[in-house]
Amino acid sequence: MNTDDQVYPEEADTRLLLAAALAEVHPDDRVVEIGTGSGTIAAALAATAEVVATEINPHAGSAARRLGVAVVRTDLVSGLCDRFSLIIFNPPYLPTAPEERIPDWMERALDGGPTGREVIARFLHDVGRVLAPGGRILLLISSLTGEAEVAMLVREEGFSSEIIRSLVYEGEELMVLRIRRNLRH
Repeated sequence: MNTDDQVYPEEADTRLLLAAALAEVHPDDRVVEIGTGSGTIAAALAATAEVVATEINPHAGSAARRLGVAVVRTDLVSGLCDRFSLIIFNPPYLPTAPEERIPDWMERALDGGPTGREVIARFLHDVGRVLAPGGRILLLISSLTGEAEVAMLVREEGFSSEIIRSLVYEGEELMVLRIRRNLRH
C-alpha cells in the first residue's frame, strides 16, 4: 500500500483554514493543530509560534514529522495535558452512512458519521480542557455538516462562534469558525 494514499492531501479546505490560521496566530500563542494530516498548517504556523500537532493516523503523523512538526499520536485532544491559546481543527465532516464506510485511514479523515457532526461533537465536548483562558479555536465546517447544528453544539458546550472565512467549493460552502469560551464559563 502506498502510504501517501492514506494521508489527507492539501485541498481547498486546508488552504482556507491555513489562511484563517495565519491571520489569527500571534507570536506568543501556544498552538495545537488537531488531526494535522500532512502537517501543512502546523508547519506554516511554526514560523510564527510554538506549535504541536495531534494525529491518530500513523502515516499522516510520519508525513507531518517530515515537515518538522512535533506530533503526538492520539485521538483528538485525549493525549494532551497542556493548555493552548490557539487550537486548529479541520475535522472529518462529511456525512457518511454506516454502509458507506471503508476501513482505511483516508476514510477516517473524511467520515463525520451519519450527520457529519459526530467527531465535531466529541471534539467540542473535550476541547475546553486544553483551551487556555482567553484562547481561540478555529474549526472548519461545511454546509454539508449543517452550520446551525454545529452552532448549537458550540453553544451547548459553553462556547460562542462566528464565521471568519468562507469559500464555496464544489457545491458546498466551507466555513472557518472562530470559537471562544463564553464569558460565564
